[in-house]
Amino acid sequence: MRPLLVFDLDGTLIDGYRGIADALSYAMGRLGLTPPSDQRVRVMVGYGLERLVEQAVGQKLAPEGVRLFRERYPLVAVEGSKLMPGVAETLPLLEDRGHPMAVASNKPARFSKLILEAKGVARHFFAIEGPDAQTPAKPDPAMLRRILERGRAPAATTWVIGDMEVDAQFGRAAGCRVVLIPSGSRTREELSAVPNDGLLGAIAELPAWLDSAG
Repeated sequence: MRPLLVFDLDGTLIDGYRGIADALSYAMGRLGLTPPSDQRVRVMVGYGLERLVEQAVGQKLAPEGVRLFRERYPLVAVEGSKLMPGVAETLPLLEDRGHPMAVASNKPARFSKLILEAKGVARHFFAIEGPDAQTPAKPDPAMLRRILERGRAPAATTWVIGDMEVDAQFGRAAGCRVVLIPSGSRTREELSAVPNDGLLGAIAELPAWLDSAG
């Protein structure tokens, strides 16, 4: 069997920043606060909803901010998300080569599934995982270990593909190998300082790179 590939979502498979910024702006507006710029939101995303909202509104207002975000986000999640360039072409290639694939995101799994189904690529993944009451967010490796168990795949030959340092920490914590792509909120220069096993320019490079990496 070819190595298991576990993808991050935001910044790796999808550009969902517009939907996130919309929901955050809604929450902050209801709280009487000025929302951050879209570029600032892009940098803040990646560590889970609670941390995102706390950064934006402060610890005291965070619980209400999270509630308001969740009120708005289902209405804008799909429209405010699009596939990253090359994703629609690359996933079938990887599937045809025999790679089992999964998604592990700090976005709640129900939203990840909703978006990936709407964009026509959910069928490529045997598992789409996210944090919940029993499962901590990245970089805790709990959801990755669940994917490994379900896919009956050894950690040592599994690749985690992401766009942030939290993805590298997540993969390393479970003993997996890590590929980083500067397609989200981090530049190639920033990612070059993060321990990784591969640093690509775009997701379209992944099939050929995996062949050469062995």
